[in-house]
Amino acid sequence: MIRNFFRSARAAIVDRKGVTAAEYAILAVGIVIVVGAAATAFRGPLQNAFTAIGTQITSTQGSVAR
Repeated sequence: MIRNFFRSARAAIVDRKGVTAAEYAILAVGIVIVVGAAATAFRGPLQNAFTAIGTQITSTQGSVAR
């Protein structure tokens, strides 16, 4: 019984899969924070750019349809 306990404990210490998963989770959270901050910082200019593009497409479609 004690041998099984030590064998399980040794296997848990050697197994690094859980640590790797935790590292990837931390990295993913960091990326989400950076992307969120960038989206917040550039919200106004991006909104203006997409509005201008949409207006240009609409006016071009209108002139082609005539």
